[in-house]
Amino acid sequence: MLSVLRNRTYRRLFGAQVVALTGTGLATVALSLLAYDLAGANAAAVLGTALAIKMAAYVLIAPLVGALADRIPRRALLVSMDLARATVVLALPFVSRIWQIYVLILLLQAASAAFTPAFQATVPQVLPEERDYTEALSLARLAYDLESLASPVLAAALLTVVPYGWLFVGTAVGFLASGLLVRSTTLPDVPASETKAGPRPRAYARAASGIRLVLATPRLRALLALDLAVAAAGAVVLVGTVLLVRDTLGRSAGDVPLALGAYGAGSIAAALLLPRLLRRGGDRAVMLRAAVVLPAALGLLALGLAVPPGAWSWPALLAVWLITGAAGSAVLTPGGRVVRGSVRSADLPAAFAARFSLSHACWLVTYPLAGWLAATAGPAASAAVLAVVALLGAVGAVRLWPREGAGEPGPVPALRREPAPQRGRRISRPSRITSRP
Repeated sequence: MLSVLRNRTYRRLFGAQVVALTGTGLATVALSLLAYDLAGANAAAVLGTALAIKMAAYVLIAPLVGALADRIPRRALLVSMDLARATVVLALPFVSRIWQIYVLILLLQAASAAFTPAFQATVPQVLPEERDYTEALSLARLAYDLESLASPVLAAALLTVVPYGWLFVGTAVGFLASGLLVRSTTLPDVPASETKAGPRPRAYARAASGIRLVLATPRLRALLALDLAVAAAGAVVLVGTVLLVRDTLGRSAGDVPLALGAYGAGSIAAALLLPRLLRRGGDRAVMLRAAVVLPAALGLLALGLAVPPGAWSWPALLAVWLITGAAGSAVLTPGGRVVRGSVRSADLPAAFAARFSLSHACWLVTYPLAGWLAATAGPAASAAVLAVVALLGAVGAVRLWPREGAGEPGPVPALRREPAPQRGRRISRPSRITSRP
C-alpha cells in the first residue's frame, strides 16, 4: 500500500490531505465545546443544525462546483479553497451568537465542497495506473480513520495546556500547510477536451444517470439503506457526545475528545480486521451483521440513559462508542467493493458520485434529527428514535440485498451491453463482466 508514496506528486497531495484532516478533527472537538458554551443543554441542537448545514453543502454545492471546476486551474482552485477554509476557521473563536456559527459553517463547508471533488478528481490523473489508484484509495480511507482517532487524542493533549479556542488555530495551520503542499506540487494538465467553453450539461447528466443506476441495482439500494443505518448511529455519536459527557455525566471538557477517540479506535480496529473477515464471510455477510449491531448499540445507550448515571456510566459510554465505531467501519469500508462489483467499469465514476451524494443526504436527515431530539426530548429519546432509524436501514438492507447465487438484474437497461461473440470466431480479449458476487 505504501509503495504508491514513491510518487512525489501524490506523496505531497497525500500529505496535504493528512494535515487538513488533522485540522478538521481539531475543529470538530472545538466546535462541540463552543456550542456547549453558547447553548448549554441545547448544544446538541446547535451541533445538529451546523452539521446538517455541512451535509447540505456537500449534497447541493459539490455537484455544482464539480460541473465548473475544470474551467479553473486545478492547483489554483485547491490552494484558494484551503486559504478560504483557514480564514473562516480563524473567525470561529470570536463568535458570540449561534447564528454566527451557522453562517461560518456554511462558508467553511462551501469551500470544502469545492475542494473535495477537485482533489478527488486530481488523484486518478496523478496515478493513472489502476493498481496505484486503488492503493491511494486505501490510504485515503486509512487517513480518515486515523484522523478520527489521532485528532481527538491531540485535542485532549492540547486542552490540558490551552483553551479550546486555540484548537481552531491548529485547524487553520492544517489548512495552510495543506495549501503550501499543493502549491509546491506540479499537477497534470486537464485534457483539452474537458476544458472547452460553453454549456456543460454532461456533468448533471452523469449525476442523474448515476442516481438511476444506484436505484436500479438491488445491491446498491441495499448499500443506501446501510448508509442510513450508519448515519443514524454516527449522528448520535457526533452530535450527542458533548452533551452526554459535559451535561449528563458532568465530566470535564478534556473527556469529550477521549469519547470521540473511542469511536475512532473502534473504526480503526474494524478496518484492520476487515480483510480477514471479508475473505471468510464475504461483503454481504460482514456488512449486514455489522449493520444489525448499530441499532443494538443505540438501544443499549437509550436503556443506560434511562437510569441515573453511576460509576459505570463513563466506561459504558466508551464501550458503546467503541462498538459503534467498529460496526460503522465494517459497513462503510467494503462499500467501494460493492459498488465496483455491481456496475461496469465505465459507470464507476457516476455510481461513486451518486453514492457520495445520496449517503450525505442520509446524514442531512439524521444530524438535525439527533440534535433537536436530544435538545427537546433528551438524549435517551434521541438514542431510541435513531435506533429505530438504524434498525429500519439494517432490515431494509437485508431485504434488498440478494443472497449469493440468487441472481441480480444488471445496471440500468439504457447502458449498452457487449455483443455476444459469434460462433467459430476467436475472441482476442475477455468479455467484460457486468456484476460480481
